[in-house]
Amino acid sequence: MPFDAAMSAVTALAGRKVCVLASGDPFFHGVGVTLARKIPAEEMRTIPAPSSISLATARMGWALQDVETVSLHGRPTDLIRPLLHPGARILALTSDEAAPAAIAALLAGIGFGPTRITVLEALGGASERMRSTLAASFSIENINPLNVLALEIESTPQARILPLAHGLADDLFEHDGQITKREVRALTLSALSPRRGKLLWDIGAGSGSIAIEWMLAHPSLNAIAIEANPERAARIGRNAAAFGVPGLAIVQGTAPAALADLETPDAIFIGGGGSDPDVLDAAIRALHPGGRLVANAVTLEMEALLIARHDGLGGTLTRISVARAASVGSMTGWKPAMPITQWSWEKP
Repeated sequence: MPFDAAMSAVTALAGRKVCVLASGDPFFHGVGVTLARKIPAEEMRTIPAPSSISLATARMGWALQDVETVSLHGRPTDLIRPLLHPGARILALTSDEAAPAAIAALLAGIGFGPTRITVLEALGGASERMRSTLAASFSIENINPLNVLALEIESTPQARILPLAHGLADDLFEHDGQITKREVRALTLSALSPRRGKLLWDIGAGSGSIAIEWMLAHPSLNAIAIEANPERAARIGRNAAAFGVPGLAIVQGTAPAALADLETPDAIFIGGGGSDPDVLDAAIRALHPGGRLVANAVTLEMEALLIARHDGLGGTLTRISVARAASVGSMTGWKPAMPITQWSWEKP
């Protein structure tokens, strides 16, 4: 019986005594979470067994509090990318017998070939076993579909390691020059002030760098990237996968029309297309009360709009100037980037 149908069958028996059997801890990526959305906790009595994660740490001799965990069960393997740091220990829940090889291929392909992978199969069962190899030479076969991967992350000098701070290097992103540069991006994300569970609109997303770094700040964060150019919209999708946030929603269209039916945002960034006053006004109307709007201007026309909104609504107006050392003949001097005027505002 399909999972949703089974849950409907259970809830249809409300008022009667019903027993639901599940393996492991039902409140760790399990059926208990689904049931609790439909049935009050006081109407349930839960008797959990050790989770697969608890069993895996016991077999590996790892401290559970020091381990990163990720569920890749029915989810893109790209979700593991932000966790890939040398020295990290990761336990990954998988979907089937093919997942370990796919994850090993992903690791080897982005410079984590020396990572030791232990496949823990049928934990707690009669056919339990553990087998280890390196990601770069993964050849384990006949894997039980019920498996957990224990990863001891090691890298090559070429590994794609995603820093934990805002302002990731520009060359980590695929882009055509339409990107909020790293120093400005770090300040912009600080102004947006990501908070747990919030939704961002990135209007005129370009490479998607702001939306991607917003989502990297915490797994509960979501974002919608709005981009008119179809090539850039496709590029945003590739960047989202490469940074381990494949859940980034992408809307190909021109603001403000493209904003009409989107979920109400908690934060909005306008980095492209904002010189149309209708875009700025639509964003202001759409924002949740208490939400934050941050807009960056490079042109005088956009700057004039931001100054006018600052005069009328308040907020903070900031001028950002960045210069980088560059060759000047046989010597070195400062080469300034175009200055940015940034308006940040919190909706009453």
